[in-house]
Amino acid sequence: MNKKPIAFKKQQCNVLALALGWLGYFGGLIYFAYQRSWVFGALFVVLVPCLRWALFHFFPRLSRFLGYGRVDDQIPESTNTARVAVTFYSFFSCPFCPIVLRRLEALQQIMDFTLEKIDVTLKPQMVVSKGIRSVPVVEVGGKRLVGNLTTAQLAQFISLPQAAMIAA
Repeated sequence: MNKKPIAFKKQQCNVLALALGWLGYFGGLIYFAYQRSWVFGALFVVLVPCLRWALFHFFPRLSRFLGYGRVDDQIPESTNTARVAVTFYSFFSCPFCPIVLRRLEALQQIMDFTLEKIDVTLKPQMVVSKGIRSVPVVEVGGKRLVGNLTTAQLAQFISLPQAAMIAA
């Protein structure tokens, strides 16, 4: 019997879907206020953020059950210093963004690069001008990687511009 490999969702968050999710939350608040359904409105105000927090907090353990597969990390065997500028783009409520940010901050201690963190949640003009459709985004030297990345993948990506300068 041939077993097909399990297909997982991409480990990234669509910016439009995240924004629409928050608009839906505020739309629900308006709906319950309009209906003067204060009990359901109060439950909505409390339960939705609690559920979102639980998903966000427990996401590494829940990701495989939600169709994203595991978000385990791979530590690089060795890393070199890379004196480059790394830009990290994130969006509020993306569960992959804090995972990648923690990995970048750990690598920053080892590789000695500068890290600029940009939250694009309330910056739609930046999302459009940079062409960001999904987050998290890691940008080095004009090149980008999108989605959940292991520490080994990040270290290799950050080292690429440094290796190109040495070869030149």
